[in-house]
Amino acid sequence: MKNRISNKVAALKPSGIRKFFDLARQIPGVVSLGVGEPDFDTPWHIREEGIKALQQGKTFYTANAGLDELRKAIADYTKRKIGVEYDPKTEVYVTVGGSEAIDGAMRVILDPGDEVVYTEPCFVSYMPCIALADGVPVPIRLKNENKFKLTPEELEAAITPKTKALMISFPNNPTGAVMTKEDLEKLVPIIEKHDLLVVSDEIYSELTYNGLVHTSIASLPGMRERTIVINGFSKAFAMTGWRMGYATGPADIVKQMIKVHQFAIMCAPTVSQYAAVEAMQNGEEDVRNMRESYDQRRRYLLNEFEKMGLPCFEPEGAFYMFPDIREFGMTSEEFATELLKSEKLAVVPGDAFGESGEGFIRISYAYSLKELREAIRRLGAFVEKLRSEKE
Repeated sequence: MKNRISNKVAALKPSGIRKFFDLARQIPGVVSLGVGEPDFDTPWHIREEGIKALQQGKTFYTANAGLDELRKAIADYTKRKIGVEYDPKTEVYVTVGGSEAIDGAMRVILDPGDEVVYTEPCFVSYMPCIALADGVPVPIRLKNENKFKLTPEELEAAITPKTKALMISFPNNPTGAVMTKEDLEKLVPIIEKHDLLVVSDEIYSELTYNGLVHTSIASLPGMRERTIVINGFSKAFAMTGWRMGYATGPADIVKQMIKVHQFAIMCAPTVSQYAAVEAMQNGEEDVRNMRESYDQRRRYLLNEFEKMGLPCFEPEGAFYMFPDIREFGMTSEEFATELLKSEKLAVVPGDAFGESGEGFIRISYAYSLKELREAIRRLGAFVEKLRSEKE
């Protein structure tokens, strides 16, 4: 039987993150800094709500859009955190992780041939989700010298008559870059001039440092009605395995996203939804404690990279470092592969996040200080060996 596989699916490359994660799992004694998953357990009071839901037999389907009380809790949280009000009945819906919301947004807003401009380096799902929705991915390759922020000039240069939407994610995975309110305000006239929609992935919104407070582009004048905000529970509340996310946005768009969700998913896991209500309502202290721990790790790594002489701009969000390894004359994949073989240390090659990530590696600091110290010891030994070989 010929043509068993769709051409567009066959053309997609597997995730570069998972490739190195799977390799690392096969090596005894490996230290892995590859996966962006909090090392904290889900806070106990959140787990208790999930257990209670099981004990009470709350294991049936919910409404497609999610529990009413969870949608209300999300709306309250969003108003409190980013200053934007959403109607929980028509402008909020619950997804199976933030990734489902990204996929749903692209399916709803794109017709074949529509272009989506997106910032790169970026989370590995963006380009495939655009392509699978028959859109045309148009990357804007952000620069280290600009601290991996999107400039108005870069945005304007990428837009064509076919551009339908802009996809952004700040705080950013893999770079840790942050866009301040002032940075985002400079983009708004261009977005309005070209009548673009915006898909804003804000999954790391709770994880900012140096006194910075997250600003959502949806909170800026004129942007609420053209922005889909995507967020979730995995990073801030250490709930990766619960598979909980959500989207907020204009009612006409959310209605259609729920329709896609209705046919593809039905509803998010019921037990997880009850736990998520507790996270939204009573998880502030947990988030604050985890953020303080991540910041300690962030500052430790920055100091160690400086001592090592490994260039790395200071990330002010998320829980990733993106050091520059171009001095060694190796591709990102070659560097990561040799590091894994030589020192049993797993990191992710920068080009897994797009071509603009070439020459960098991503290091996650969602790991304990003990693990990070051992990782730094191994990385330092590897860097020293490469430098001695060049002499």
